[in-house]
Amino acid sequence: MINLYPTQIESISLHRVGNKNKNEGIFLSEQPFILNDETTGLLKEYFFKPFREKEENYFKLTNEVDVEFNEIHKIVTEIFNDPACAHDQSKRIATHLFDQSNHPHIKSGEVYVAHLTDVVLDNKKVDAIGIFKSELKHDFLQFEENGSNLDIVIQQGININKLDKGCLIFNVNKEEGYKVLSVDSNRYDAKYWLENFLDVDALADENFYTKNYLKFCQNFAKDVVLPAEDKQQEVLFMNKAVNHFAKNDSFEETNFLNEVLENPELIPEFKHYKVEKGPKYSIEDVSTFDIANKAVSDARKKIKNVINLDTNIQIKMDFINPESAEKFVEKGWDEERQMYYYLVYFNKEEKS
Repeated sequence: MINLYPTQIESISLHRVGNKNKNEGIFLSEQPFILNDETTGLLKEYFFKPFREKEENYFKLTNEVDVEFNEIHKIVTEIFNDPACAHDQSKRIATHLFDQSNHPHIKSGEVYVAHLTDVVLDNKKVDAIGIFKSELKHDFLQFEENGSNLDIVIQQGININKLDKGCLIFNVNKEEGYKVLSVDSNRYDAKYWLENFLDVDALADENFYTKNYLKFCQNFAKDVVLPAEDKQQEVLFMNKAVNHFAKNDSFEETNFLNEVLENPELIPEFKHYKVEKGPKYSIEDVSTFDIANKAVSDARKKIKNVINLDTNIQIKMDFINPESAEKFVEKGWDEERQMYYYLVYFNKEEKS
């Protein structure tokens, strides 16, 4: 888990890279940018806000031969070893990005390379290298007094509420390719940033396994539990699955199945489904792992505990304790109407 609020920007360098395919050039600043209190505050919000808002999906730098041949890995290692060389190394980073900027869809833009300290990662303070890129320019209005009138001047600039591309490379796990977070707001050039420039793979850690296993369970609920049982049981299964993850520090598949799947006939169905679909989520050979609480919280927010009925009625089963659904909601069949029904028990109506 990451906390960027205490993070300090020790140094930052600004460059501009164009699109090689369009014969645009590269501009490398001779000196690092000198920060003041105002620019520091604005840049920290511009750079870090996207990382606070998105899921923490970690990557690692890779190379088909050895990670030490990854260009970014070589450069950030130099900076971590000697922060005084950060500006010179930032020119190598900008040049490497420029060398990858040869697809016609890639936009020119400013590149910011920052050496960061006091980043709290998994409750420990570490250094990091931040690489950010601004691409899209927006029109904005300036106003000037012209004699007795107020004139409008249209200018273009960067919207500091939306970072186009960025990554944080943390000074941990050097031999495995460091630990990397990335954001990319523009999907028209997806391979350019992650594959061509950074060259990363997903980091298979507790966050990765927790998130992927719960996604796998969600699809099992939709593809197997729903057809075999009903929508109520699909919702109940996912509530029980998430609650199992929430109350445990580590995952063990046999315990999970015995606790969450009340219908024992579904256990072999689950195992068969895992053989078939597990590779899609990289969990085919995974049955034990540490649980990441942040990934569980993120998964809980995305689960839709709603039963939509063909009579234009919705039943939202918002339960922290999934046993409440079985205790207070009953499903039945009305012979006279030839329709299913739900019977809901309650003490009083809540005021909205």
